[in-house]
Amino acid sequence: MTQRILVDLLGYTGTRGGTETYAREILARLPEALPHVDFVGLTGSAGAADVGGFFPGELRVIPWVGDDKYSWAASEVARAEAVARRSGAAAMWTPANFGPIRRGVARAVTIHDVIYDEVPGGPADRAARAVTAWLMRRSALSADAVITVSQAAADAIARHIGIPRDELHVIPNGSTPPPSDRPDPSALDGLAIDQARPLVLSTGNRMPHKNFEGLLRAIATLPRGSRPFTVITGGRDDDPLASTVSRLGLESDVLLTGWIDAPVLEALYQRAAVYACPSTAEGFGLPVVDALRRGCAVVANDIPVLREVGGDAVRYADATDPAAFGATIAAMLADPHRSAGADEGRAWAERFTWDATAGGVADVLAGLLGRTSRA
Repeated sequence: MTQRILVDLLGYTGTRGGTETYAREILARLPEALPHVDFVGLTGSAGAADVGGFFPGELRVIPWVGDDKYSWAASEVARAEAVARRSGAAAMWTPANFGPIRRGVARAVTIHDVIYDEVPGGPADRAARAVTAWLMRRSALSADAVITVSQAAADAIARHIGIPRDELHVIPNGSTPPPSDRPDPSALDGLAIDQARPLVLSTGNRMPHKNFEGLLRAIATLPRGSRPFTVITGGRDDDPLASTVSRLGLESDVLLTGWIDAPVLEALYQRAAVYACPSTAEGFGLPVVDALRRGCAVVANDIPVLREVGGDAVRYADATDPAAFGATIAAMLADPHRSAGADEGRAWAERFTWDATAGGVADVLAGLLGRTSRA
């Protein structure tokens, strides 16, 4: 008998990074993993066009949900559960931290991290984070199953939300394989990259925990004559890091690219001598694994979750200490055997596959469907 699962993609905008990669990669594989399930997607106006390009089923759109978290949160509280019931869904999956806050249709939620509880901010940040953390906590506590992406994230969820550790489903993220064709170096022709210097690459949004200011301060500690050229990709808005680059006098050393497409990113991985991850908090650390899979040497902040996903293939340093992080980057660049670890890094990263992730999520959803059919 065919059953129906509603996938809650109300927060999808095409600009939210790792959580959206997670949803896309898993949804590409769920129909094969759950062949007797029909999928219904729930999205807002901001994400409808993108979601329509990859979602494996019917879409329901709430038009007043835009690209802000406020309309997203309001729709989770007021509409998502009702849409699930009207669609005839036997189960619901919310892959991006937030979902309905009361029990109803059997539901699994993926909590990627509890950074809202762990990363301090200013007064305005703390007020906004308190509301977001409360909604996420209520969604998790009212769910029938909670999935997370690392052992470190599971420890933090148990600590901050209070869900018993042994009730959490830890299903690691996958890594995206590089394209079969070698990246085209000409994809970088539009970027003003200093070809005479080794390149340090870093990627991500501008949330405070990503600690890109820490990376910039680390680069600024290096002697001017031996600084690498650093590229930091970002989003579509004006880059708040620009003022830090200017204040530190790094205009000739740092390129802030804004949003780039996949061929440019692949060419940057190919050109990079080192990938730097200065993040102070993560649920998983997907960019570290993706960089390793492309043969990049990686320097990462020394926190448990990045050690979990990077293993012995990564060099670690305290990214809150600019001198220490800068010295580690410089040492990696100066290491004549740096590239010798590329095969080890690839082998480590290839352990993380989206097929395995999708299979784990499918097992959790199948368990919810089985519980529903027996009810």
